[in-house]
Amino acid sequence: MEKRTRVRFAPSPTGPLHMGGVRTALYNYLYAKKHGGDFLIRIEDTDSRRFVPGAEKYIIDSLKWCGIIPDEGVDENGNVVSVPSPKHPHAPYRQSERKGIYRKYAEQLVETGHAYYAFDTEEDLDRMRKECESRGETFIYNWQNRASLVNSLTLPPSEVAKRLQDGHEWTVRFKCPENRTIRMHDLIRGDIEVNSSIVDDKVLWKASDGLPTYHLANIVDDHLMDITEVIRGEEWLPSLPLHYMLYEAFGWKEVQPRFAHLSLLLKPSGKGKLSKRDGDKLGFPVFPLKWIGEDGTVTRSYREDGYYPEAFVNMLALLGWNPGTEQEIFTMDELINAFSLDRVVKSGARFNPEKAKWFNEQYLRKQSTSDLVAQFREVAGENLKGFSDGYVGKVCELVRERVHFVNELWGQSSFFFEAPAEYDPASVAKFWNDATDKSVVPALAEFICTVEPFTKEELEKRIPEWVASHSAPDDRKALGRNMNTLRLFIVGASNGPSIADIIILIGKDEFLKRVGNAVKILK
Repeated sequence: MEKRTRVRFAPSPTGPLHMGGVRTALYNYLYAKKHGGDFLIRIEDTDSRRFVPGAEKYIIDSLKWCGIIPDEGVDENGNVVSVPSPKHPHAPYRQSERKGIYRKYAEQLVETGHAYYAFDTEEDLDRMRKECESRGETFIYNWQNRASLVNSLTLPPSEVAKRLQDGHEWTVRFKCPENRTIRMHDLIRGDIEVNSSIVDDKVLWKASDGLPTYHLANIVDDHLMDITEVIRGEEWLPSLPLHYMLYEAFGWKEVQPRFAHLSLLLKPSGKGKLSKRDGDKLGFPVFPLKWIGEDGTVTRSYREDGYYPEAFVNMLALLGWNPGTEQEIFTMDELINAFSLDRVVKSGARFNPEKAKWFNEQYLRKQSTSDLVAQFREVAGENLKGFSDGYVGKVCELVRERVHFVNELWGQSSFFFEAPAEYDPASVAKFWNDATDKSVVPALAEFICTVEPFTKEELEKRIPEWVASHSAPDDRKALGRNMNTLRLFIVGASNGPSIADIIILIGKDEFLKRVGNAVKILK
């Protein structure tokens, strides 16, 4: 009987969740749903020195905003589960709450000869590193030197027992074999071979805090939680030989999960890993939600910058994976149906901030008019008070294709709701100068209000006719000059939708009032 697919996202609460971490969670989620399986979340908080208060909640809230909802590990209130239940049988899901589990596995490895107790202090190790550096060498704690160091392989059993009991500083290290070829398979990268001689004897357990390291804890937890595939970032690829050897040492080789290592998200230049510093420097977010640091600094974020979560997810999905088609816009269900690890790229995925905006623009264009009105009202607040949904909806339809974000709508449409209080100096100098016939535009405005039927089509037909009849025969710029002047009067600058659309929407009275005010002010 084939095992049920079970994958996990296992972040460390050491700060805000980077968009690369969100992508890892997303790919795990898509894989689980594609195969009818379970997506778990597990908090790997064994590094107490790097723990940051609030980071765990930030991680859960970020996934919830993205629609990446765990099947196991988090309850309906967004809390990481600590007590087993039928829905959460593998609880607790924080490694700090599971620390009673790991020591017996560390000692099991010692008993079977796959690990040993090491009594070297930090000072001892620092001294040995410096001695190696002075000789131009790199210190590696492994088969080459462990026989000359202070550990249970070199000390008498009685001394080992004494040191374990008297509170002496100690760790459990994996005993990596010498000159053995470790053959592995990655679902993205294919077959990989590494010689064990270059792998160091990693620490698995630390007596100083009674906690395991990542290497032991994640292997034990993945096994106990029946994880079938481990989909994680490529920064863990160098640890894969050790993890293969640990599964074998525990006797779990036949049931170990399959591995897939995702490529890095790269800077917009394509050179180097994408970081917060790149976002700060180039003006784009790298975090899903706002994060307030201990020093009070506030990060930019996709949610607070105005991105739709669906657009953010869609953009992330295509950063390192392609569907093999020309399709770019996907719902979550479409992503689930299309996703496969064999179409995840091996090389780094270069982030394009402009493409991210493009994705949001596509989702904005797909919003219903009523939804867009509600969203616009939320960001514009009192500015839209007194205007009906119908009127605001018409404005939204005129300008929605001019913006990437809802919070840009006001900048493109404020003149629909209030007359301009000032006029763009460059436009004034260009279209309302000494050479301009200042009697033409007011007369044109009066004519426009007499046009019947008062429709966009009729205005666009009659205005050029009127301008042509009131201009010199060889004045080819008359129409553009007068129309730009008219736009300046009613908008305050030389931009916006078509003049006919603006005039019809604000109405004849408001139109004439604005033209009169502009002439008076600019004189």
